[in-house]
Amino acid sequence: MPTPLTVAQRAPAQDLLDFIDASPSPWHAVATCSARLEAAGYRRLDEGERWSLEAGGRYYVTRGDASLIAFRLGRAPLAEAGLTMIGAHTDSPGLRVKPRPAEDVAGMRRVAVEVYGGPILATFADRDLGLAGRVYVRDGAGGLRSQLVNFAEPLLRLPNLAIHMNREVNESGLKFNKQNELPLLLGVADGIPADDAFRALLAERAGVAGADLLSWELVASDTQKGVFWGVDREFVANSQLDNLASCHAALSALLADEDAAKQQATCEQSALVAFFDHEEVGSESAGGAGGSFIADLLARLALSQQLDAEDQRRMLARSFFISADMAHAWHPNFPNAYEPGHRVLVNHGPVIKHNANQRYSTNAATAARFAEFCRRAGVPCQHYAHRTDLGCGSTIGPIVAAQLGIPSVDIGNPMWAMHSLRESAGALDHTYMIAALRQALAG
Repeated sequence: MPTPLTVAQRAPAQDLLDFIDASPSPWHAVATCSARLEAAGYRRLDEGERWSLEAGGRYYVTRGDASLIAFRLGRAPLAEAGLTMIGAHTDSPGLRVKPRPAEDVAGMRRVAVEVYGGPILATFADRDLGLAGRVYVRDGAGGLRSQLVNFAEPLLRLPNLAIHMNREVNESGLKFNKQNELPLLLGVADGIPADDAFRALLAERAGVAGADLLSWELVASDTQKGVFWGVDREFVANSQLDNLASCHAALSALLADEDAAKQQATCEQSALVAFFDHEEVGSESAGGAGGSFIADLLARLALSQQLDAEDQRRMLARSFFISADMAHAWHPNFPNAYEPGHRVLVNHGPVIKHNANQRYSTNAATAARFAEFCRRAGVPCQHYAHRTDLGCGSTIGPIVAAQLGIPSVDIGNPMWAMHSLRESAGALDHTYMIAALRQALAG
C-alpha cells in the first residue's frame, strides 16, 4: 500500500483547495492572485499610466479583471538573459448567465444560461449551484466600477428528470437540450416581475441600489468545497482544477522563488507568470492568450531597459515559455481511451504533452529542457500523447509561441474528469509541479 502523504507534502494541495474555494469565477481568481501578490510586496501597475520599472522590482498588472501578468526584474539585462515565462488560464468551462436571464414558467422561476466552452453538462445536474462573477455599478462620483459578487450558498439547481420519464438514460446517457433543458431553477414565482426580482437579488448581494446595477458576468458555481479523498487521502477533488491548479502552481513557484531571492538581494533571472482569460473559448479576446496582453507587456519591459528593435528580438530569442494546463490521467475503467505507450499516472509527476500537429507547442528541445528542470528539482516526469484516432485538445502554448516566436513547452498535471463540474487529481502531483516550476524560474 502507498505511504500516506506527510503534512508537508499535503500542504500545497490544501492551499490549492483553499485558493479554488476563494475563486469561484475568473474574476475572483484574479482578485485572489492579486491579494497574494500584494502581500508578497508586488506593486500593481495600471496599463493606462506611465510605468517606471526598476531592476529588482516586482510588479503585476491586470486586464479585464480576469487576466493577470506578474513579473520580477532581475539583475541580468533582458537582451542577454531573456525571461522565463509560465502561462496558464483563469477560465473554466461551464454555464454563464444571460443578460436577461430570469423568467417565470408555470409558477416556477428559472435563470437562463449559455454554455461556455465544453463542459460535461451532465455533471451540473442535481448539484448545489451558486452564482459568482462581477457586476458593474454606478459609483458615488457618477462613474462606473466593477464589483465581485458571490453566492457561496446553494441558490440554483438543475434537477434531473425522473427515470420513469427518461427510461433510456442509463443506456443512452444523460443529455440536455442546451436551449430548453438547461435553465436553472431559482425559486417559486412570487408575482414580482422575474427581471426585477433577479436584479434585486444581485443588487442586495453587491450592496447597491437596484437602479445602480447596470450589467453582470456570472457563472453557475459549485458550492461544495474542495476535499482530499482516497484511502490515504492521496487525491483531491474540486471544481476548476482545469486550470486554476496551474495558476496556483505558477504563482506559488514565483512567490517561493521570491522568498529565496530575498536571501541574496536581487536575483539574476527575470521571470513572469501570465494568467489569461477565455482559453476555453479560443483565446481570441483582449485578455486572452491570442490578444496583445503579453506582447504589450514585453514591449513595455523592453522600453524600460531602452532596448532597440534588435535587442528586443534578442530578448525574445533568449526567453522560454512554459504553458501549464492540465493533462489526461490514465483511467483504469476506460483503458481504450488512451494511447497504449502514454498512460500517465496520477501522483507520478508533471506531464510533458506532445502532438505532431502542434496542438501542443512541445518539441524535442523544449521537452528536454523541462525534463531537466524536473530532474534538478528531484521530481518525476511523464510524457503524454493522445490516441491517433481521437481529436486532441489544445491550449495557450501554440498561440503564445506563434505570437512571440519563442521556444515553448506544454505541460500539466494529470487529472480525471476534465471539464466536469467536479474534477480530481493527485495531491502529491501539485507539490511536484510547484517544485519543477520553481526550478524553471530559477533558470
